Amino acid sequence: MSPPTGADETQAVAERYARRAGLDRYSWLQPDVWMTLQERQRALLQLLRQQGLTDLARLRVLEVGCGAGGNLLELLRLGFAPAHLSGAELLPERLAQARAVLPPAVTLRGGDASTLDIAPASQDIVLQSTVFSSLLDDDFQQRLAGAMWRWVAPGGGVLWYDFTVNNPRNRDVRGVPLARVRSLFPQASVTARRVTLAPPIARAVCRLSPVLYPVFNALPLLRTHVLVWLHKPLPAPVTRPG
Repeated sequence: MSPPTGADETQAVAERYARRAGLDRYSWLQPDVWMTLQERQRALLQLLRQQGLTDLARLRVLEVGCGAGGNLLELLRLGFAPAHLSGAELLPERLAQARAVLPPAVTLRGGDASTLDIAPASQDIVLQSTVFSSLLDDDFQQRLAGAMWRWVAPGGGVLWYDFTVNNPRNRDVRGVPLARVRSLFPQASVTARRVTLAPPIARAVCRLSPVLYPVFNALPLLRTHVLVWLHKPLPAPVTRPG
């Protein structure tokens, strides 16, 4: 059997997302969803502050797999400037949804992100959120990671949010352990934080009461995702002989 091509994997990704379409479990009306969202926002703001990235309106950000634009809308609310935000999305229907809700100044691109013509070192942050866990081909993962790293300017980084453990009930996804993240970006300086209460537990406890979410989430072993900053170092200064 011949190895899968990039076209094979992009088609497979489209089919995987189609199987999830319309699932009520992802609605923001569900208490576990908005509890997870609020926790992730707090962790993101803390990470940006720790990295000295406080002038948000000046940061150039590209999201790979921007979907219907939800994460880019979050960034706008946090203070990022529309003209400095861009998104890439494989699925045309999701790209159309993003275009309908985002300001015109936000740049959106369709197609396989790994093949897009984006200038090297043009972004301060390249963001991916639960995209790589839907990419089941290792070579495709590596190609996309390589493209993302090229787009990042020295001093910037890749902002990564994804889960690390496999879901035995869902063969359409695969956990991406932190060791794999490091191997995808071997030149990066890595800062990682474990976040997000395991979704099945979050749904169960929030059905009883949302106030139980932080109680269970206080146990690190119950967190299934990582928020990672993959920093691209500045070039070493050139030392000239005296």
